[in-house]
Amino acid sequence: MRRNLVLTSLLSCLMACLALLPPLATAQAFPSKPVRIMVGANAGGGTDIIARMLAEKMAEGLKGSFVVENRPGASNTIAADLTAKAAPDGHTLLVATNTGQAIAPHLIRLSFDPLKDLTPVGLVVTVPNVLIVGSQVPVNSVAELVAAMKAKPGDFKYASSGIGSTQHIAGEGFDLAAGTKSLHIPYKGSSQAHLDIIGGNVQMMFDTTSSAMGNIKSGKFKPLAVMSAKRSSELPQVPTLAEAGVPGFEMSTWYGMFVTAGTPAETVRKLQAELQRVLGLPDVQARLKGLGGEPGAISPEEFAKFNQREFEGFGALIKRANIKLQ
Repeated sequence: MRRNLVLTSLLSCLMACLALLPPLATAQAFPSKPVRIMVGANAGGGTDIIARMLAEKMAEGLKGSFVVENRPGASNTIAADLTAKAAPDGHTLLVATNTGQAIAPHLIRLSFDPLKDLTPVGLVVTVPNVLIVGSQVPVNSVAELVAAMKAKPGDFKYASSGIGSTQHIAGEGFDLAAGTKSLHIPYKGSSQAHLDIIGGNVQMMFDTTSSAMGNIKSGKFKPLAVMSAKRSSELPQVPTLAEAGVPGFEMSTWYGMFVTAGTPAETVRKLQAELQRVLGLPDVQARLKGLGGEPGAISPEEFAKFNQREFEGFGALIKRANIKLQ
């Protein structure tokens, strides 16, 4: 009996001590360490610009440290691979484009599944691709460009941020739609490609407005057409590709945030809510629109369905155009 009384007394003391301890860390404590935002492109490009803006604002909202890590290469899939294989605790995020999420999986062998191993957090922004030429190229319209390309098939070079990027696919699609033939020159990011266009080594690019806008405004690039269904609010004087005489092909680039699959649902919801808060900030909307983009205005559930449709749609396009990596 005495032994039972002693055990009961010890148990009561233990429970009293536990009540004084701070609660165990849960998903509510997120973030509990620095959060890495993985970017599959070099610093200075459109994805990097957007990721750094999100890192700044999310750090303020969630009272934590958010650090952008650039891991370029393999059509933006190196960063995605690292995110897919990270600890599923929400402390590794990915700012991705349709290059890595919807195009690359149909062109290269991956060691992860972008639909199963990454959980969508939300759509950040959609921007049109814009056909630009260097300021020294002697054409001022799509019609003049097409005529020059047909006069010298294969002589015109177009840059991209890498094999399998939206810029690459846009160039292939443009050649099919316009009946032209051009030479693809891939770079490790848009910023490197820009230097060669400015230097006259490459004539043109089907870049995103978010990446090209600075050089367009400075006069180093001449925008000939936006590749979306409607004109860009930031480039209202620039016609769409269809208006410029090449109908039947469009290309826009979207940027979305993902987290490692298996991350606790409460943490995912916290990230989703924070992203939506950030996207609603007036200064963020102004900055995204200044890049020629339309801020994401769909729910996380709608973004997940959109991500699936994009994956399937680009797969069909790549197969139809017989696009392969050389």
